[in-house]
Amino acid sequence: MYTRFISSVVFPLHERLKGHASVARRRELEATQWWPAARIAAQTDARLGSFVRRAAAQVPYYRDLFAAQRIDPRSIRSVADLAQLPFLTKAAIRANTEALKRLGAGPLTRYNTGGSSGEPLVFYFGKDRVSHDVAAKWRATRWWGVDIGDPEAVVWGSPIELGAQDYVRRVRDKLMRTELLPAFEMSERKLDGFIAHLQRQRPKMLFGYPSALTHIARHAAQRGVALSDIGIKVAFVTSERLYDEQRETISRAFGCKVANGYGGRDAGFIAHECPAGGMHLSAEDIVVELVDADGRRVPDGVPGEIVVTHLATRDFPFIRYRTGDVAVRDDRTCPCGRGLPLLREIQGRTTDFVVAADGTVMHGLALIYLIRDLPGVRSFKVVQESRQRTTALMVVDDSFDRAQSSTIEAGFKRRLGASVDVNVEFVDDIPAEKSGKFRYVVSHVAAMP
Repeated sequence: MYTRFISSVVFPLHERLKGHASVARRRELEATQWWPAARIAAQTDARLGSFVRRAAAQVPYYRDLFAAQRIDPRSIRSVADLAQLPFLTKAAIRANTEALKRLGAGPLTRYNTGGSSGEPLVFYFGKDRVSHDVAAKWRATRWWGVDIGDPEAVVWGSPIELGAQDYVRRVRDKLMRTELLPAFEMSERKLDGFIAHLQRQRPKMLFGYPSALTHIARHAAQRGVALSDIGIKVAFVTSERLYDEQRETISRAFGCKVANGYGGRDAGFIAHECPAGGMHLSAEDIVVELVDADGRRVPDGVPGEIVVTHLATRDFPFIRYRTGDVAVRDDRTCPCGRGLPLLREIQGRTTDFVVAADGTVMHGLALIYLIRDLPGVRSFKVVQESRQRTTALMVVDDSFDRAQSSTIEAGFKRRLGASVDVNVEFVDDIPAEKSGKFRYVVSHVAAMP
């Protein structure tokens, strides 16, 4: 009863006071998700055309861009027509931040990315964008039989969220029964505290980075503490690539399903996994293209960089925005019956790929597998500094056989090339990125699979 009261009365009032239309939008999305794929695509085309025309008329950056490249905005009538337009890059946003604001837009909210792959990106949201993002996430949450108002533990490490916990937010979170566990530090003392908190709170859902939830799950297993009986129904994970062994570890430790989510503060809430296993795109609001290194669209089943056009960003338009993430699109229909298109696989950021000395591009998993399952390895990170130099940072315990270093070096050389300088360094701790995320592989070599 409390959950129903929060989700149907308190949270809608909260959103109305903030000028958001997220409640109405969520209801729309819960209807359109069952439309046939062709009907969803037709609606997207219609919205896309009017969105681009408004941007060309009301946004200085796009007004000048269309004029300079002699593009008639009326020629953009469908997703297929987007190929006429140039990509929007992070560099372009940084250079044209003010020009990307719509003329006459109401109050805008400043946002920025966490900067996990370099300099943080600053951009702006209008109320429409916020409403649509909230609605898309809310819809996906309800797929799993939980709702706003159910007890939730958020294991998060981003300083953006952690620094915004003022009195009003704390009161709101208490009403919503959401508790934030700052996961920037993963010491044994902190992990013991997280476990004790979960036992007290008994949340129905978890939300956090896959790496953070995996750390807690493994620590509970080492301590012999059972968390599978405290009532967690689902663990929502996002912001990092979800590896198969992480899914298995989280599911076993907490006795729940794991729901993968994909999106970004900049690009929006792009896709979420349903209970039938389909990774559904939020296609009513977000157009997703997959392109190769030359910017050409790739067919279904082929990896490509995700390019996003967000149809709820009229106040600060994201049109053909290059995310730097790599995925594979699927052409099948999900057994759940939703008409929303699917991603088959989200492979990670372009910097999660490594490049061999001969130019061969491979996913970082090729190196991860050489370290991950070795006895005594507590954590690790692979940094490819150049085609000729790669370092493996490792945190190990007393059970690790240091002679395995030569085995790791030999394995890396087999994959990267015999001439590559491979260094194995043992460290006491591997800090998270500035954003709070953890990345197993970081390559400073330009690559596009």
